[in-house]
Amino acid sequence: MYQPLEGKVAPLKEYVHITVVVLSYWVISMVTVFINKSLLSSDFFSLDAPLFITWSQCVVSAGICFSLSRLSKVFPKGVHFPEGNPLDWTTVKSVLPLSLLFTLMISTNNLCLKYVGVAFYYVGRSLTTVFNVVFSFVLLQQKTSGRCILCCVVIIAGFWLGVDQESLTDSFSLIGTIYGVVGSLALSLYSIYTKKTLVFVNQEVWLLSYYNNVYSTVIFLPLILVAGEIPTVMSYKYLGELWFWLALGVSGVCGFAIGYVTALQIKVTSPLTHNISGTAKACVQTVIATEIYSETKSFSWWLSNIVVLKASALYAWFKQREMQVKFQEAEAAQKV
Repeated sequence: MYQPLEGKVAPLKEYVHITVVVLSYWVISMVTVFINKSLLSSDFFSLDAPLFITWSQCVVSAGICFSLSRLSKVFPKGVHFPEGNPLDWTTVKSVLPLSLLFTLMISTNNLCLKYVGVAFYYVGRSLTTVFNVVFSFVLLQQKTSGRCILCCVVIIAGFWLGVDQESLTDSFSLIGTIYGVVGSLALSLYSIYTKKTLVFVNQEVWLLSYYNNVYSTVIFLPLILVAGEIPTVMSYKYLGELWFWLALGVSGVCGFAIGYVTALQIKVTSPLTHNISGTAKACVQTVIATEIYSETKSFSWWLSNIVVLKASALYAWFKQREMQVKFQEAEAAQKV
C-alpha cells in the first residue's frame, strides 16, 4: 500500500544537511592543518618565517571580513555582515586586550605546528581543557565537579605519556611542545575573555573576528621585526612567484573558513556534538598524518592519544550534562 513520504522528507533533508556540515568541518579543518604544516616546515617552501606566514593569514581573513562588510551595504538582501568600525577608538580600547591574546594564540599554535608533527599536534595542544578549569576557578570563581577534574588528571597523564613517547622519536621537539602548552594556555584565556568582549559587540562573533584579525595584522608587525624575519622574507627565493602568494591566500581562506564552519556546526548540532566531532576529527587526522608522513608509532604512543581523546570527550560530555541539569533546575524554579 502506498505511504506518503512528506513526513519523512523534512527529517531526511535535515540529516543530510547536518552530515554535510560536519563533513565540511572535518575536511576544512584537516586541510587547514596540513596546508599550514607545509607552509611552516616543509622543505619545498623552506621559508623560516612563521610569524610572517601567520600575519599573512590574518591579512587575508581581515580582507574577507572587510569585503563582506562592504558587500552587505551594497547588497543588503543577499549579504549580511554586522555593522562595525575597527578604527573606532572605543572599539580599539575594548577589543585590543582580547586581540593580544588572539595574536598569542594563533602565533603559538602555528609555531607548535612548525616544530612538531601533525600526528602529535593534538596531544601537544591538549592541555586547553585543564587550563580552562584552572582559569575558570582563579578568574571567574567557577567550581568544577570531581568527575571533570578527574578527566583533567587523565588528560595530563595522557599528555605526559605522549611527550615521553614522542621524545623517543626523531620528530620530537621540546620547543614545539612548549609552544603547544603556551598555545593551550592562550586559547583558554582567549575563550574566557571572549565571553566578556562579545557583550561589547552585541554577541556578534563575526564582528569580533573582524576586529581581532585587523588588530592582529598591526600587532604582528613589531613581532616580525624583532624576530628578524624581514631579511628572511626579502631574500626568499620564491617571493616573486605567484604560486607562493596563492598558497598563502589559500591558507588564509582556510583559516577564515574554519571559523565559519565551526560556528555553523555548533548551530546545526550542539556544543557537545561539536566537541565530540572535533575529538573524532583529531583521531582521524592523527591516523592520516602517520600514513602521509610514513611514521611508525609505538603502542604507548597510540595509547597516549587514545587517553587524551577519550578523556577530553568525557569532559565535554560531563560538562554538557551539568549545564543541562542547571538549566532544568533554573527553569523549574522559574515555574514555581
